[in-house]
Amino acid sequence: MLHKELHRVGHHTAYLDGDNLRLGLNNDLDFSDASRHESVRRVAEVARLMVDTGLIVIVSFISPFRAGRDAARALFSSGQFFEVHVDAPLHVVEARDPKGLYRKAREGLLVNFTGIDSPYVAPLNPELRLDTSEITPEDALGKILLALWPLSEDVSGARETAVYA
Repeated sequence: MLHKELHRVGHHTAYLDGDNLRLGLNNDLDFSDASRHESVRRVAEVARLMVDTGLIVIVSFISPFRAGRDAARALFSSGQFFEVHVDAPLHVVEARDPKGLYRKAREGLLVNFTGIDSPYVAPLNPELRLDTSEITPEDALGKILLALWPLSEDVSGARETAVYA
C-alpha cells in the first residue's frame, strides 16, 4: 500500500519484498541464523544503492535479529533509514497466515521458523511501531505517511529514504 501511494503521488520508489528476493538474490540461502543475517546484509546493500540513485526504497521482509537491522541502519546517512516495526501478537499472525506456514512449522514440517522455533528480537527504538491487531491496513498507511512527512498531506516533501517494514 505504501509503495502504491507514493507512486500515485509521483515519487520514484522501489519495493523489495522478502518472498520475491528469495526467488533470486537470496535463492541460495536457507533459514538458518547465518543465512538470515546474510539475507538482511544483501538486501540492505541493494537498498542503499537504490537510495543513492534517489529512490525511496520500501523493504518488507522478516528481519528477526537486532544486529542485522542495526548493521543495515549503519549503511545509511542520518534521516535515510526509517524502521517500521509491524507488530501483532503471535496468535493473530498465525490466524492470518495465508500460506499455512505457521501450521507447517507447528507440525514440524518447517524448521527455523521465526516465532516458532527461531526467535524474533523486536526492535528497541524503531521510528514507528504499528500494532496491526489494533488498526486497519489503511490506518497503518496513514500513520507511516504522517511519521515520514508530518507536515505534508500529499507526501510532496519526500526524500531519498529506505523504509524498513
